Amino acid sequence: MEDQAQVKLFTREELKSRNKRDDAILIIHNGVYDVTKFLEEHPGGEEVLLEKAGQDATEPFEDVSHSSDARALMKKYKIGELVEADRTQSKAGYAATWSNDQPIEQGNAWSSWLTPLLLGIAATILYRYLFA
Repeated sequence: MEDQAQVKLFTREELKSRNKRDDAILIIHNGVYDVTKFLEEHPGGEEVLLEKAGQDATEPFEDVSHSSDARALMKKYKIGELVEADRTQSKAGYAATWSNDQPIEQGNAWSSWLTPLLLGIAATILYRYLFA
């Protein structure tokens, strides 16, 4: 585990101006990421990163549903975290820790195939009734 003394801390105020092509940072889940060298590699284009550079990009980052590979790649660009006073709580649905593994709800598993099956049976009966 990382030692808190080694983590560089930033304020939102000092990061606001870091929104240029040659110095672009993003705040995601209170972590600070220098994406300057990643701009040209970003699959969505550099514009989407520059649009949120110097700001909190947690919500747009989560809205895009980044892959586990993308999330792993983020670690390479992390340069620090926000100071405690500037941190925000994760909104519902945005967990700072996440997983691609989604639990299967056993009680509702059958409903995923039951409704289409019943509709298919009803359509078959209706077809035979109307055209027989």
